[in-house]
Amino acid sequence: MENYKLEVCGLERNLPLIQISDDLKIASFVLLGDAELAEKAGYELSKKVDADIILTAEAKGIELAHEIARNLGEKSFIVARKSEKSYMANPISVEVNSITTANTQKLFLDSKDAEKIKGKRVALVDDVISTGQSIAALEALVEKAAGKVVQKLAILAEGDAADREDIIYLEKLPLFRI
Repeated sequence: MENYKLEVCGLERNLPLIQISDDLKIASFVLLGDAELAEKAGYELSKKVDADIILTAEAKGIELAHEIARNLGEKSFIVARKSEKSYMANPISVEVNSITTANTQKLFLDSKDAEKIKGKRVALVDDVISTGQSIAALEALVEKAAGKVVQKLAILAEGDAADREDIIYLEKLPLFRI
């Protein structure tokens, strides 16, 4: 299998190249379970955060958001869920189409979390920003909750996302056209 050598935060990872369409491969970056990289990237990104609340989407951004919150001395952060949970009272939701997910998904915020966001400056956190669809869905949730997105942070900016001026990231990740 072909690999791409990624260097981020002084660490090296060999990422397998995965074909996701007839003419495109991506380097498969999975942060879940990589405590060493989550810790170092969380530390580096926490230096750049200037917001009241951290919001991420389930599931790959959770470890990173936890590390950022911990480094900032925050006691909590918010996770948008990919399904409506029975404990949610009056949740708000938006649809999202991600490059790594075949079907349209929804993201949900419980009304208690939406209330925490109301009137606050929010930093959106994800492991990788590629097409920007996941971040756009999080931004729509924040708007529905009457908050204001002030930052969008990720470990990696994939493809054209690296040219965006509205995101903060640690390293670029290329796309591989066939």
